[in-house]
Amino acid sequence: MRFLRDLLPGLLVGALAAAGQAPLGAWFVALPALSFLMHRVARGASARQAWATGTGYFAAYLSWIVSPFLVEPEVYGWMAPFALVLMAGGLALFWLAAGWAAARMALPGPRRALAFALTLTAAEALRGVVLTGFPWALPGHMWIDTPLMQAAAYVGANGLTLLTLIAAAAPVAFGTGGAVGAMVLLAALAAGGLWRLASPAPDGAGLTLRLVQPNAEQHLKWDPDQAERLYRLQLDYTAALPRPDLVIWPETSLPYLYDPQGEAAGGVAFAAKGTPVAMGVQRLEGAAAFNSLVVLGPEGTEAARYDKAHLVPFGEYVPFGDLAYRVFGLRAFAARTGYGYAAGPGPRVLNLGRLGKVLPLICYEAVFPRFVNSVGDRPDWMLQITNDAWFGTLNGPFQHAALARLRAVEQGIPLVRVANTGVTQVVDARGRVTASIEFGVTAYLDVDLPGKRPPTPYNRYGEWPFLLLLAGLFGLVFSRRSATLA
Repeated sequence: MRFLRDLLPGLLVGALAAAGQAPLGAWFVALPALSFLMHRVARGASARQAWATGTGYFAAYLSWIVSPFLVEPEVYGWMAPFALVLMAGGLALFWLAAGWAAARMALPGPRRALAFALTLTAAEALRGVVLTGFPWALPGHMWIDTPLMQAAAYVGANGLTLLTLIAAAAPVAFGTGGAVGAMVLLAALAAGGLWRLASPAPDGAGLTLRLVQPNAEQHLKWDPDQAERLYRLQLDYTAALPRPDLVIWPETSLPYLYDPQGEAAGGVAFAAKGTPVAMGVQRLEGAAAFNSLVVLGPEGTEAARYDKAHLVPFGEYVPFGDLAYRVFGLRAFAARTGYGYAAGPGPRVLNLGRLGKVLPLICYEAVFPRFVNSVGDRPDWMLQITNDAWFGTLNGPFQHAALARLRAVEQGIPLVRVANTGVTQVVDARGRVTASIEFGVTAYLDVDLPGKRPPTPYNRYGEWPFLLLLAGLFGLVFSRRSATLA
């Protein structure tokens, strides 16, 4: 019973902290919840209690993780609760490590809250890279629907997390003065965001894009009859007049194995009547399968192709499966022998001529800021194709779309997002939605492509501003610790 008494408050506080994220966006609930966590740490809460809060946070935030197991509930449904518990508890280990590290600094109670804000920021940044990374559910993401999101153009998503946790810890560490300081900090960030949003918008690219949302239910998507219906539906949308400059289909929207010379690709080219079509396909190269985006040119020939590089562990491939094949000859988990997808060579910009230079992103590649920022040739716009039917209908698709919007702010580049069931939308270079299709409907939409802005500080310097700010604050904390010990 004592064990439960220790953990239940943390689980509740963590769930309240998750309310700040999409689709609720209740930052006014989440920020006090995080501040209460800082208060508990200052009063000597154990690392285990920090883990409990993290578990509640991730369980509430990532509740959509059960949805893939419910596509075929009679087969996989029993795994759903285990997946949620293991995911939430596993990610919360980063919060446990942060609590342990903050305790080792041996700071006096109130200042321990500030140390925990820094160690938790560092742990969350590491979570975005360890074991291929999962930078979903960062505390700083709570500001995505507010003007404070614009700060990501300077310090990125990790910097937003640092500023958020400092604001949550300041009232605990410095009392009334800290609370005033936190309000001033957030107000200044909001004012800066409003100023940035009010600046003149860049000229549009002069292109009309057609976004196709077929709204295919995941459990029916590969049924032969449904596949034919979806294929014909998308052909009709592609052929509709007046013709745009580019038609875009979502991830794996071609319901047949892709062959550039095959009948299915030929049908798309025939319907397009000379209009380029970008579509998500599955293709084979030898025994290896790829999740790809291909662009069919005006003559129906393949004008460009991108193979997804950042795959979902256990969803699209088995980690170390290819290594096991090379070392031990085990074929059962190797992507190169047909088990799961093989990874493409990495992010790259596609030069599509008058359509501009495009950075393609497939599914959750858009949640990785360093992945998006790693291309040398700056694109004119970003194109994310995705199938969010896997994420359910309550929170997963909306979180995914929100994280993708943040990339537009970081880069100063518009984002076009085309999803099977939604969220399908166009985002300008400041992260504002300029056009969208209602979630969960079958439709297409012709939209104008917004223009791009000059390179942002984050685009130029990446994580360095965040890392320098974090290192400086750690140095300040340790200097205060030395003074206290002296």
